[in-house]
Amino acid sequence: MKRKKRLRRKEYLALERKKKDRQNKVLTGLFLALVFGGTAATFLVPKREFSDRENRALQQFPKASVDSVLNGEFESDYETYLSDQFPGRDGWIRVKTEAELAMGKDEIKNIYFAKDDYLIESHEGSFTTDTAEKNIGYLAAFLKSQENRFETGRITAMIVPNAVEILKDKLPKYAPDSGESAYLSKIQAAVPASMWFDASSVLAEHKDEYIYYRTDHHWTTLGAWYAYQAWAEAKGFSPAPLSDYTVETLTTDFKGTIESKVGVDVVPDTIQSFMKKDLPAYTLDYNNGQKSSDDLYDRSYLEGKDKYSVFFGGNQPVIRASIKNNSARKLLVIKDSYAHCFLPFTFEDFSEVDFIDIRYFNESLKNYLETSDYTDLLFLYNASGFAEDVSLAKLLS
Repeated sequence: MKRKKRLRRKEYLALERKKKDRQNKVLTGLFLALVFGGTAATFLVPKREFSDRENRALQQFPKASVDSVLNGEFESDYETYLSDQFPGRDGWIRVKTEAELAMGKDEIKNIYFAKDDYLIESHEGSFTTDTAEKNIGYLAAFLKSQENRFETGRITAMIVPNAVEILKDKLPKYAPDSGESAYLSKIQAAVPASMWFDASSVLAEHKDEYIYYRTDHHWTTLGAWYAYQAWAEAKGFSPAPLSDYTVETLTTDFKGTIESKVGVDVVPDTIQSFMKKDLPAYTLDYNNGQKSSDDLYDRSYLEGKDKYSVFFGGNQPVIRASIKNNSARKLLVIKDSYAHCFLPFTFEDFSEVDFIDIRYFNESLKNYLETSDYTDLLFLYNASGFAEDVSLAKLLS
């Protein structure tokens, strides 16, 4: 009897081993099919040049050369190519995020799933790089080089803190310090005291209001308005109260750059415009005559993913705004996209407002300034964008 039981036990174990072997073979086959099939499909399906969802250009197949192979550049670009062009990429991003959330994670891809439906980028490591350090030097040298060109009090450096700093109370309990506050202090110490504008203190006073988008890295028009109010008063203007503006909701379905990185369902944002009720007439000249407009907003972008580009049609090398008022003051703004919802407020106080995005501006900034008659200069960036920008050496060109 015992012998029969041992035989049955051996037969059972043998069957289980065969079953397990079959399962392993199936799983291995599926894995190999996924890896090699996915890679093969990457080469067979049509290549995408741009991701509307992520609002960025996608890596194309890199060109190989002896140098690029030896220094690892080709391998790195090829890995990015496989990732960017992988079939069903957006769906896989969503599945991965949902799986990690189900496991209890509250920080994915350096993005916190924070309180009140906020997605907040951690900007981990952004403020301690060589680029971040060099950019402080570039800005300080540029501002000091302009001291003799402008009257005292007419130059401002406004580095706007990100949501990770101002909305830190919404972060998970044990989220580490981003290092942004310390970085802003280093910038402040490097530039002339009369030129620094403390945007952090202004925004901290309104941290419980809707001053940052939940799904995007920008501040809202309301956040920009609070900063403008404080800046205008510091410059000797008398900014109008909010009641003097017509507030228009441009969209209630904005899902921004942070949402694109995680790919899960989120509460969409609202984009608003604030228009002064008696704003003087103005015209906009794009890129030295490329086109002109009498409207700040390009509403065609509200139909697509990149809704934030409703402001001025997105990033442009240079735009000149000519405003029909009696002001003798002319403002040059060197900026990133944080300035886009701030700039319309300046149209009340300046007869000309020119804004340059140094990332796309390929002229000599030094020559540009020497042939101008600006009375005021504003450098406006967000903190992480400033720390990460690899084009700021052009401030000194």
